[in-house]
Amino acid sequence: MKLYSAKSAFQHHEMPSLGILVANLGTPEAPTEGALRRYLHEFLSDPRVIEIPKWRWWPILYGIVLRTRPKKSAAAYSEIWQEDGSPLLSIGQRQAAGIRERLEASGAAGPFTVELGMRYGQPSIATALRRLREAGARRLLVLPLYPQYSASTTGSTFDAVAQELMNWRWVPEFRMIGEYHDDPGYLDALAQSIRDHWARQGPGERLLFSFHGVPERYVLDGDPYYCQCHRTARLVAERLGLADGSWDVVFQSRFGNEEWLKPYTDETVAHLAREEGVRYLDVICPGFAADCLETLEEIGGENREYFEAAGGERLSYIPALNDRADHLDALARLVLHHAQGYPEAAASRDWERDRQELAEIAERAQQLGAEQ
Repeated sequence: MKLYSAKSAFQHHEMPSLGILVANLGTPEAPTEGALRRYLHEFLSDPRVIEIPKWRWWPILYGIVLRTRPKKSAAAYSEIWQEDGSPLLSIGQRQAAGIRERLEASGAAGPFTVELGMRYGQPSIATALRRLREAGARRLLVLPLYPQYSASTTGSTFDAVAQELMNWRWVPEFRMIGEYHDDPGYLDALAQSIRDHWARQGPGERLLFSFHGVPERYVLDGDPYYCQCHRTARLVAERLGLADGSWDVVFQSRFGNEEWLKPYTDETVAHLAREEGVRYLDVICPGFAADCLETLEEIGGENREYFEAAGGERLSYIPALNDRADHLDALARLVLHHAQGYPEAAASRDWERDRQELAEIAERAQQLGAEQ
């Protein structure tokens, strides 16, 4: 017989809250070979990420990938690891705290509870959901920090949330933000981050919008990711008043031998330097809400080396939005927009009446034998 989990100590007088799950991809626990093997095993075993039958993929995963890639990946993570650990995790914690502060200051009724959950690694999505439940969340809004929808990211986040909620006795009301690739606040923050960077260092001759790649067949099978990436880049370019030919969309981080979305970032940066004589190049990664291995090491390190080896003089990486105030403002507004209709998102609330009703409910429950 299946056993379902529940809140450890339910109280009838407890004020329900709106739980916000801020979700991102994840990170290994340490820049070590063992930690990377565990992380990559979880990541690359996800059928949303690798859409290949197990009988074909698992011999490759266990026989080759998990034997060779952890050592290389650990060395790469060592290049970006900070005193407080993984950049993605520490930034994510600041993002969750910033969103919470803005929700509480927004004038919305509340209460709000915000937790960070990682699809792979810790704190896991399951752990974050249980923390929200213990805090009294009866309604749940999931914010995956993926502006452009892909089945391999946002879709996989849904899978993880659903897998956990399938084991709960009292399932909360549930909403999920599927994408925000053309949200005005997000676009304005991106454009302003580029202006700020140019004010510090001066603009390059060309601007690349580099998005994480996915296999081309995912898009051909119906994934909207490619179109949404291009729409984000175009809308930011319009805000900056960029001329045609001064910016491009490229895709990074391909894996394996099949065709991925093109043009590839690494090939493009070398081509611009070698064939077009570009000496100063700017790169921004709008699909990453927080800096991580793919931005700091792959763009800021590896692709910079490709560019310089091909004759370029400076590849300047424009940081992710991270915990910029305008970014967190935009995310908090996004949450409130999608929470419309929930009592916590209302402009006002009769707290005294709610407390009185809860007290009466608790009294009746105790008369019927409830402990709390």
